[in-house]
Amino acid sequence: MAVPPIAPQGMHHVAIQCRDLVVMERFYARVLRLRVVRRWPAQPDDPLGGDRSVWFALGTGVLALERCTGDVEALPWQSDRPGMHLLALSIFRHGREVWRSYLAEQGVEVVYASPWTLYVRDPEGNRIGLSHFPDAVPAESPGE
Repeated sequence: MAVPPIAPQGMHHVAIQCRDLVVMERFYARVLRLRVVRRWPAQPDDPLGGDRSVWFALGTGVLALERCTGDVEALPWQSDRPGMHLLALSIFRHGREVWRSYLAEQGVEVVYASPWTLYVRDPEGNRIGLSHFPDAVPAESPGE
């Protein structure tokens, strides 16, 4: 099977989960002088309100700070633990299904699929995303 290469820009994004998003944003913006490129607001039923995520420009990719509150595993594509959360590599939207087939051939389970990203785990359980954001596909069921 001819698998498409990782897209030329390489890294799509790195996500760091944090307990205090405001303090972390201040550090990355003021100290490291990274530019905010997107804010993701909390869901309306979130008692904490505010932003749930802030994205910073980082070369051709994005550094995503994601708010978390505890230490419980949530969904296959997320965790509620502070720290490094995900390495997302860029793929082309048109290569998504080829990647899915290739991963299955290699015995690698897609643990979650969003309209933008296929999520897998490496042999030690680290989250890896193969992402073509912002080019979405129709919503999928987890694990498809």
